Amino acid sequence: MQISRAPYDFAPMHRAVQRYVDGDLLVGAVAVVLDGTDLVDVHAWGYRDREAGTPMTTDSVLRIYSNTKPITSVAALMLLEQGKYQLDDPLSAHLPQFQALTMLRPGTKDPDDVLPAPRQPTIRELFCHNGGFSYGIFAESVVDAKYLAARVFAPETSLEELANRVARVPLANAPGVRWQYSVSTDLLARLVEVWSGETFGHYLERCIFAPLGMHDTGFTLRPEQRERFAANYVPVEPKNPMKPGLHLAPDSIVGDYTKRRALESGGGGLVSTIADYTRFIQMIVNDGTFDETQFLKPATVALMRNNALPPGVGVHLPNWPMPNTVFGHGFAIKTKPAAGEPMSAVDEYHWGGLAGTHSWISPRTGIAGIIFTQRLPGFWHPFSHDFKREVYRAVS
Repeated sequence: MQISRAPYDFAPMHRAVQRYVDGDLLVGAVAVVLDGTDLVDVHAWGYRDREAGTPMTTDSVLRIYSNTKPITSVAALMLLEQGKYQLDDPLSAHLPQFQALTMLRPGTKDPDDVLPAPRQPTIRELFCHNGGFSYGIFAESVVDAKYLAARVFAPETSLEELANRVARVPLANAPGVRWQYSVSTDLLARLVEVWSGETFGHYLERCIFAPLGMHDTGFTLRPEQRERFAANYVPVEPKNPMKPGLHLAPDSIVGDYTKRRALESGGGGLVSTIADYTRFIQMIVNDGTFDETQFLKPATVALMRNNALPPGVGVHLPNWPMPNTVFGHGFAIKTKPAAGEPMSAVDEYHWGGLAGTHSWISPRTGIAGIIFTQRLPGFWHPFSHDFKREVYRAVS
């Protein structure tokens, strides 16, 4: 990756991330900063595989987990532009198995204490995670046990079967009532299959990855990618994020990336490189166009970076407090700056992945940042906030 221009001093940011590597809180990291669509900083720290002694590089292949979600949202929005659906369509208009949804009785502690859902979730609410669904992996609702019992995310489960299993689980809340991180983006991936007539992975490759030149992004590692695949690490005390020490982590969430899996998870199944993901973010920054190819219209990209939640509803994650945050059609949106950030951080839109991959775009400054690590869990970890603060300081 070649820097287009270097008008800023990012040395303090480089030192800030290096401290996390030196302190055994990260094994490695690689980051990119964009000014508009221009690459103004690229830097790598530490190792992609500490045991093998291989350094982190811009072509290292990492598990991006929920950084998959914005890609899925783009795929679904492309089909919106083709007239395949309307945002306020009920889900059951396209997936009939959701016609007779139930929901937990408000306040119940019994996952079998249910009543009919007052209405159908809409497609818009899938984008925004306020359709009433849960995830099953964060123990946020008593209904999560049913997601686990149904093995919703088993690697051998197709997206079609995932949707069938979710349809049999009660909603955690009435649609529209609250924001709850959920299986919604995987349901969007299934809808992409229904609307396009293709498998989700084939649609992504044909319509997004190949045109963008994202040749290292996909659900399965090709043989020639395996030597560039980063090891994944888990902290010695996952609930104590600042205690030093990291161990190798097995791929127990998604399964073996070297083998083709039935589940092409739109919520968290992709691997990618920072070089590839930078192209995706450049397309978003450039209002849906990359190298004269238009993926989305500017008005459609605007749906992603503007709040679509009802008044008074904000993002709430059980393990990572995220105040002053709302949600659009694929990204979280900041309404107030975080500690140490300038007022120009307002309207920043962003999302990340469970193993410490983060991307954010700041429309008020014209700056975007991407940082990839391999720490599980690493979502909303202090390293990502320090990275962002130092970038803002450098450009302000």
